[in-house]
Amino acid sequence: MTIHIEALCFDVIIGLLDFERVTPQRVIIDIEASYDYRDRDFINYANIVSLVEDELKTQKYELIEDALLGLKSIIYKEYPTLQKLYIKIIKPDILTQCRVGLSNSWEF
Repeated sequence: MTIHIEALCFDVIIGLLDFERVTPQRVIIDIEASYDYRDRDFINYANIVSLVEDELKTQKYELIEDALLGLKSIIYKEYPTLQKLYIKIIKPDILTQCRVGLSNSWEF
């Protein structure tokens, strides 16, 4: 099974620039989490959303790279039965002419 969380949107402190350290900005997050579903042993997508929001709001990462690794760590710690995990973080408002972001995927 693969859980899809698409276009999770909220405001956080993330970035290196001076104004990014004081003014929350919108991020858009996509997540895919694959696992082997057996005997009603499921992954709670609402819990993943809460984990992601809590992590990004409390850690206030400077780099999206570090935010991706932090999210990977907390999601996999909570759900060690994951087989694959994909996370994308977009900062849609940092540049006027485009949306920028990073993604990564892991196999466990």
